[in-house]
Amino acid sequence: MKKKNLILVVVTGLALGAAGVGLMLLGNPGNMGFCIACFIRDTAGALKLHTAGVVQYARPEIIGLILGAFLISVATKEFKPRGGSAPLTRFMLGFFVMISALVFLGCPLRMVLRMAAGDLNAWVGLVGFILGVFIGVQFLKNGYSLGRTYKKNVLEGLTMPAIQVVLLVALFAGGSLLAVSAEGPGSMQAPIWIALLLALVLGVIAQRSRICQMGGFRDLIMLKDAHLFWGGLAIFVAALVFNLAAGKFNLSFTVQPIADTEWLWKLLPMVGVGFGSVLLGGCPMRQLVLSGTGNVDSTITLFGFLAGAAFSHNFALASSAAGSTSGGRVATIVSLVVMLLIGFAYSKKNANA
Repeated sequence: MKKKNLILVVVTGLALGAAGVGLMLLGNPGNMGFCIACFIRDTAGALKLHTAGVVQYARPEIIGLILGAFLISVATKEFKPRGGSAPLTRFMLGFFVMISALVFLGCPLRMVLRMAAGDLNAWVGLVGFILGVFIGVQFLKNGYSLGRTYKKNVLEGLTMPAIQVVLLVALFAGGSLLAVSAEGPGSMQAPIWIALLLALVLGVIAQRSRICQMGGFRDLIMLKDAHLFWGGLAIFVAALVFNLAAGKFNLSFTVQPIADTEWLWKLLPMVGVGFGSVLLGGCPMRQLVLSGTGNVDSTITLFGFLAGAAFSHNFALASSAAGSTSGGRVATIVSLVVMLLIGFAYSKKNANA
C-alpha cells in the first residue's frame, strides 16, 4: 500500500510540473504556469478586493483544484466536514503566509517552477523555505498544536466548493461581474477550459496522494521519511524536462519573468512561508485541496490567504520585477515575529512550563 501511494505521489508531482510549464506555454505568465499564491492574488483582484489592475483574473486553476478534490472526496466518501481548531489563528497565519509569498513572488509551487526554468533567485528562496520548515519542526517537537477538530455541519464543509461554483459561473458569464486585467500578468491566460479541466484532474490526484511540498521537507527532517519529498522532487524534474524541451530554460539571476534579484528578500519571505506552512499543517496547495474535502479550518486559512493578497496590493507590500518595497520588507519581518509568537503560544511544553 505504501509503495502504491509513493507512486501516486510521484505521478502527482510529475503532473504538477508538466502542467506548470504547459499552462505557461498556453498563455499563463512566464515561470508562473501554476502558482497558488499568485492565482489567489489574481482572484482577489477579480473580486475587486484590491485595485492593482495588472493582477485581476479569477483563475480557473484555483477553481478546478478545489472542485477536483471535492468531487473525488465525495466519490470516495472522504468528504468529512471538520474544523474548529484555532480558527482566528489559522486566519492570521494564512494572512501572513500570503504576504510573505507575495514578497518572494510566488508560493512553493512557483518556487520550484522557477528553479526548473533556471531562475537562480528561486534557489535562494528554497534555502529560506527549508530553513522555515526546520524552524517549524522544532516547535512541533516542543508540542506545538492548534488543538483538535470537531465534526461540523455539512453546509460548512460545502462553503469553499460552493464559492468556486459561483466563481466559475461568474467567470463564464463575463461582463462586469468580475474584474479582468487588460495588461500585465492578469491578462496572461491559458484557455479557460484547458486550465479548468487540467486543474480538476490535478485536484483529484492531489487529494488521493496527499502531496504537500512543506510536508516533504517536514517529514524528511522530523521523521527521516522521504515519502512526500519525492513528490516535490518530481515537480522539479518534470518542469525541468519540459522547460529544456521548450527552450524556456535560462540559468541566471537576471532577466527572469516577473522576478527580482534581491536575494535577502527572496530568502526571508520563504522562511515565513515554510514556517507558517508547518504551523498550519500544510502548504498553500495542500490547504486548497483540504478545503475541497470539507476541512473548515483550511477554508478559513484560504480566507486568510485572500485577505493577505488584497492587503498586500492595497498597501504596496507585494514585490514586482523592480524589487521589493519598504513596506514589504517590514511586513516580512512582522510576519516572522507573529509566527514565532504563535509558535510559542501554542507550544504545550512552553505552556506547561
